[in-house]
Amino acid sequence: MSGDVTKEEAIFDAAIQLDDPAARCAFLDNACRGNTTLRDAVEELLAFHDTKDDLLSKPAMELTRPAATVGGELLGSVLDRYRLVDRIGEGAFGEVYRAEPLDPVRRDVALKILKPGMDSRQIIARFEAERQALAMMSHPNIATVLDAGATPAGRPYFVMELVSGQPLDQFCDARRLSVPDQLRLFLAICRAVQHAHQKGLVHRDLKPSNVLVAIDDGRPVPKVIDFGIAKAVRQPASLSITGDLRSLMGTPEYMSPEQLAGGADIDTRADIYALGGMLYKLLTGVTPLGSDLLSNRSFDEICRAIREVEPQRPSDRLEGWVSDPTKSEINSVGSESQPAIAALRQTQPAALRRMLRGDLDWIVMKALEKDRSRRYETASELAADIERYLNHEPVSAGPPSAWYRASKFVRRNRIAVAAVAAVSLAIVAGGSVATIGFVRASQHAQRAEQQKQAAEIARGDAERLRGEADTRRDEAERERKQADIERARAVAESDKANRVVKVLEELLGAAHPDQGHPADFKVRQLLDEFSQTKFDTLATQPDVEATLRRTIGRAYW
Repeated sequence: MSGDVTKEEAIFDAAIQLDDPAARCAFLDNACRGNTTLRDAVEELLAFHDTKDDLLSKPAMELTRPAATVGGELLGSVLDRYRLVDRIGEGAFGEVYRAEPLDPVRRDVALKILKPGMDSRQIIARFEAERQALAMMSHPNIATVLDAGATPAGRPYFVMELVSGQPLDQFCDARRLSVPDQLRLFLAICRAVQHAHQKGLVHRDLKPSNVLVAIDDGRPVPKVIDFGIAKAVRQPASLSITGDLRSLMGTPEYMSPEQLAGGADIDTRADIYALGGMLYKLLTGVTPLGSDLLSNRSFDEICRAIREVEPQRPSDRLEGWVSDPTKSEINSVGSESQPAIAALRQTQPAALRRMLRGDLDWIVMKALEKDRSRRYETASELAADIERYLNHEPVSAGPPSAWYRASKFVRRNRIAVAAVAAVSLAIVAGGSVATIGFVRASQHAQRAEQQKQAAEIARGDAERLRGEADTRRDEAERERKQADIERARAVAESDKANRVVKVLEELLGAAHPDQGHPADFKVRQLLDEFSQTKFDTLATQPDVEATLRRTIGRAYW
């Protein structure tokens, strides 16, 4: 019987996460599989659960309610040293009361107590696990456990600080926080989650409603609450409450894919995914997968979406653009909603898209990686990248490589890729012979072309050598002709000189006494005689005549 109770509670856990009645009914049909006894028991629990949100969605927070809603069997009673004043929240397994201590210091607290009838061993263990988880931690951004005990009827309870605040997303929208202010607030949440991880605890249900923000001394202070399904990273395993494999331990909009397999293989990176989802919601006003994708769907469709559907980058989501047509069920932000979303962040739609494009896109998408090995290893790493962005420094996150995107596409479309591969293989196999023949023919043609080019090169070389030989021959011919000219000129000059010498010999020989001249024969007389008689004989030798006349002229001078 205990096994049936465990399964009943696990199915109930998953069912209360589904707000849409049709989706819840479809889930129960699939989970109960004709077991009418189990179905009746779960529906009885759901009927008892008179709110749509479970204990995790209705945290210990100060709520303003009309007096008519105050009720509960314990109102006005005293448990140990606490008087229950008002019921401020109710979930699947517990009720949350605002209580006042009977001590002199009367500071209201939140007292969470197990519901009547919810006293199975597993539920008590889960309730005790939350108390232990909170008691282990001491951080200004995590709700503090103050006390614990049990009612006279044996129902356990624990007391924690009363956080009078709003859920994270509502607080940011109500105060129109800018993107940088949202990021600074988010840094405190990352540090709180890092503290929990250092204590060996994984929250497993981080979402905006589980982070309450109150104003303290004029500044916002976020508080992480509700560690009801927290899991210990290390032993003891009693802090980890796991249900049927078909139960959803967490909130689907912020749940990492590995949480679908239960609690055996979950580590701190599950909370990194949830932090990425919360940051996505703060920046864009919508959840990563969108409300349409996770409503009116069967359990299997929801699980498929969590495992396989890739969220759009925040900047693309605000543009209303769907990058993958096969995943068009992700609802983008309509153009009519963009001004309102941007106004809540004190900017304009185009400016908001520009602000998100790049670093913030990469930071969010790295935290939301389906493959946890590609996420940030710790909340501190995520916080460090946000601080780098705020300080205008390079962030460690970056866009995924083309190879990684291709491998993701193959994993998402295994059947289609396999079919395409099979057809491609058949085409390749059928055309292999033709391809080989074509390759060989191409090789022969290439070799023939190479030989033709080699012949052209050789012919060109021969023409070049022949031209060079002709040039050298022409130069030799010109040099020979020039030598002939120079030789002829030398011969002419030699002849001229010989003739001049001969005439001068005649001139000088005329002065000899044998020629009949007196002893006092003058040089002038010799020149006059020579000039009158000898130049007539040089009429055919003008160059010699010119030389002699120049010589005789100098002699006269």
